[in-house]
Amino acid sequence: MPKLLLKFNAAVIKEVAMDKGSISIGRKPDNDIVIDNPAISGHHCKLTMEGGGYYVEDLESTNGTFVNEKRIKKSGLHHNDVVGLAKHAVVFLNEAEAAAAAPQPASDATMLLSPQKQAELVAASSAAAKPAGAEKAGWLRVIKGAVDAPEHELKGMSTYIGKSDRVQIQIKGSGLFGSAPEVAASVHRKPEGYILVAVTEGYPVVNGAKVSGSVVLKEGDMIDCGSTTMMFELREPA
Repeated sequence: MPKLLLKFNAAVIKEVAMDKGSISIGRKPDNDIVIDNPAISGHHCKLTMEGGGYYVEDLESTNGTFVNEKRIKKSGLHHNDVVGLAKHAVVFLNEAEAAAAAPQPASDATMLLSPQKQAELVAASSAAAKPAGAEKAGWLRVIKGAVDAPEHELKGMSTYIGKSDRVQIQIKGSGLFGSAPEVAASVHRKPEGYILVAVTEGYPVVNGAKVSGSVVLKEGDMIDCGSTTMMFELREPA
């Protein structure tokens, strides 16, 4: 059964069950809810049940009747609607309507997963989010030439190649293309795989072809930077 909460400012001063078809509100003592306030008309408004629904109707009051801060002549009422009457308010509560509107649990309710199953799902989602070839790490193995180390794992998202002491892979000496540039090329780990970018256009050579722009590396590709040759490999992580 719906009920009404009569409030003054924020305080609830009365609770009334809507147990009949019509409830009147006003200043005169013959109303169902009497509000002794000069801003309230003698017969200010009434709440009614009609055809299974609930309504509030203004009875030509001087200061008007409001529903959720909008002045009305007649308006339907729903759970938690607020009828404003000067400094008073009547809150309409219909628990049956609220329960009917609440989302019902699906027949295939969510299963509570064990910590082990949750860990498995996290691992699977992480694997799916990795870039192509991410299950294996990229490496550059030196075939010939003077390099600071015989092989390099492409650990970060970007690895730079050149003679500068600020790059990750330092090549030395000169070759067919002259002295090695400060930064000759870079390798970037992206969703589509490992991408070699020619920082110095035409200087890096992949499988005998000069690179201008970028190229996706495949396992076994031969990369020449001046007199240094490296092979791109994919290895299982340690």
